[in-house]
Amino acid sequence: MKIQVCGPGCANCTKAESVVKEAVADAGIDAEILKVADFAEMAKLGVLSTPAIVIDGKIMCVGKVPTKNEVLQWLA
Repeated sequence: MKIQVCGPGCANCTKAESVVKEAVADAGIDAEILKVADFAEMAKLGVLSTPAIVIDGKIMCVGKVPTKNEVLQWLA
């Protein structure tokens, strides 16, 4: 599973990355978590607002920090 956390590094983007890492650890799954800070790369993914979470190419969340429960549901 490939998870991309999109954001330039603002407080919300950092928090979103932390939530994703915590959820992946709790779920006990093997996932590659990548930070995407380049706006051109984000645009290629279809992300126009941050923070955003993309799992296996599918945009799951844009413009807000997801809760850990939301992320766990996406991982299930």
